[in-house]
Amino acid sequence: MLRLPSGFGPRQLQPASLDLTLGRRAWRVRAAFLPGAERTVADRLSGLALHELDLSRGAVLEKGCVYLIELREALSLPEGVSAGANPKSSTGRIDVFVRLVTDNGTAYERVPDGYEGPLYAEVSPRTFSVLVREGSTLNQLRLRRGDAFLSDAELRRVHEGRALSENGAIGGGLRLSVNLAGREAETVGYRARRHAGLIDVDRTGALDPADFWEPIAAPAEGFIVLDPDEFYILASRETLCVPPDLAAEMVAIDTELGAFRAHYAGFFDPGFGTGAPSRAVLEVRGYDAPFVLEHGQVAARLLYERLTGAPETVYGAGLGSNYQGQGLRLSKHFARG
Repeated sequence: MLRLPSGFGPRQLQPASLDLTLGRRAWRVRAAFLPGAERTVADRLSGLALHELDLSRGAVLEKGCVYLIELREALSLPEGVSAGANPKSSTGRIDVFVRLVTDNGTAYERVPDGYEGPLYAEVSPRTFSVLVREGSTLNQLRLRRGDAFLSDAELRRVHEGRALSENGAIGGGLRLSVNLAGREAETVGYRARRHAGLIDVDRTGALDPADFWEPIAAPAEGFIVLDPDEFYILASRETLCVPPDLAAEMVAIDTELGAFRAHYAGFFDPGFGTGAPSRAVLEVRGYDAPFVLEHGQVAARLLYERLTGAPETVYGAGLGSNYQGQGLRLSKHFARG
């Protein structure tokens, strides 16, 4: 089902997902693309690649550019088993846009059942340039057998037995709102600085947040204005949990909820928020026009799905999980005050 590279390690295994790793070859491409049902990625690269990069020595991916990177893992899926992918939380929180691409692919982030072949990551840093190398991990994969997502009615029954959030607002999944309330001068979010330095994706706690982020104080008016094409880190008003027998995925784009995109990184593993109150961190980017975002405004939806079996270890239980018990939290690359 999974063809794993030499050097595969247990650190790549999460309770309900697998961390994918960058391979040696990458290409700067003219534009993002999908191969289409009749073509492979290699077919399309012949006309779209500008130059090739060797990641065995490390390489800088510049903001505003698009790259296609081969992954070290490959898939050989049986009939009835599909896969989905999402950026890792730490990737989304530094505004690196990552999408999974397959041969003969007609959709990003989704691998149909029966697929056999290589995997690629389309990578586009939006705010910060990043240093990556062979073996770096930017996205993750989840295998699925059939349709395991819970309906709203099923989700309500789960919430009645095990509260998933304080308010249990359900409609097309568990709805989460944004927190912009706090004491005077209390930081409720961050706005990215446009001309900051380089981020090494493999270094943890190495950077001063002040060099990359402007803190946002709790607004007296109860709202902030999202400027077009600016990147923000905010937190949900609600704490939430993912029970050990379920997993969840955040809806990445939802135009019904407002003129912004919320949450690049979509997977929540079983055990998130259990035993340690945890909020969802929202990676928010405004669209073409300024947009008012108010305290308590719905900003994201969380879809829950059943597991085929209970994981041996859940999120936060001895796995070195970075974001268990989080409130407003920048990515792991930044020193904590």
